[in-house]
Amino acid sequence: MENPAAAGEIRPCRKTGYIWITLGLALVHAGTFAQTPAPKPDFIRQREFIYEEAPFKSAHASTIVETPSRKLMAAWFGGTAEGNPDVRIWLSVKTSGQHWSPPIPMTDTLGMPAWNPVLFQDGARTWLFFKIGPSPREWVGGFRTSEDDGLTWTPVTYLPAGLSGPVRTKPIKLRDGAWLAGTSVEAGCRLDSPAVAPYRSWAGWVERSTDHGVTWTRHGPVTVAGEPFGVIQPTLWETASGEVRMLMRSTERIGRLVASSSKDHGLTWEPGRPTLLPNPNAGIDVVLMKDGRLVLVYNHLLHGRDSLHIAISTDEGNTWSNPLLLEAGEGEYSYPSIIQSADGFLHITYTWRRTRIRHVVIDPLDLPHW
Repeated sequence: MENPAAAGEIRPCRKTGYIWITLGLALVHAGTFAQTPAPKPDFIRQREFIYEEAPFKSAHASTIVETPSRKLMAAWFGGTAEGNPDVRIWLSVKTSGQHWSPPIPMTDTLGMPAWNPVLFQDGARTWLFFKIGPSPREWVGGFRTSEDDGLTWTPVTYLPAGLSGPVRTKPIKLRDGAWLAGTSVEAGCRLDSPAVAPYRSWAGWVERSTDHGVTWTRHGPVTVAGEPFGVIQPTLWETASGEVRMLMRSTERIGRLVASSSKDHGLTWEPGRPTLLPNPNAGIDVVLMKDGRLVLVYNHLLHGRDSLHIAISTDEGNTWSNPLLLEAGEGEYSYPSIIQSADGFLHITYTWRRTRIRHVVIDPLDLPHW
């Protein structure tokens, strides 16, 4: 285990004796948790699979939203394996007190895979963003919308070249009315010679709309100095002062969540700075709760994805609590999505061993208050 004193300052919270993690400060577990599933934590009110059986073998990259009628909607990509031509976007809906509906396909196979759906609610309109293409370096962004809780959907609309849409996490609505979507670009190729390393370049971006998604502009890139193969998949929030902040997934070479901020509503961004919150090259998500606290869902690991955690911030992401374990065991628990529903509960979906999608419900009142 890494010596936290060597990584940065640990300061105790003044309210209690709990330890807080400065933005960029964490205790790191670099190995594997127990090979048996961890028991359900006390702060989880409900834990379920969105489906028990499905017409696909593998599932990954889920997203969740609540519609105005209080229905939950979840989507993910599923097929024989990530990147295979039969991978589609799948959707399921849950009405309060009922089970999730059987998964339905939302894309055709088109002879190439679908990737990374993102659900987003704007008034009565539900947006389902996704990507189609042979790889993240060659995909095209598209979307469908519904105004009747997912009963009917518009045909697929593809975004103009140069725009991808939200690449992994939900857009946010700023107080000035603009939408900001965290996106990223993965570029590169692998040369034929095994002696030559592949050319690869990653960067975070945001796409911004001031007309409810009719048109978008792209702003960035956000990179870490000296690390062209560095960061992707930003998750965003707005502070009380109007500053927009992001955390990004990073490669294992960096091994940490990377932070940036914008003081002009997402038009320009500071250079990315590695925090000390660990990241094993895995997706993350953040939600700003109604009480002002942030909840981050992430893999608190340097390597692997065999445990999933949450951390809480009461000061807009400047400091974070010690990680709370959501699930651990043999296999992969990753790519979380988190929202707060109208009744105040937190809903998290994530990949469960690459075979199913798990849904958990948390009452924020059950979370530790530091």
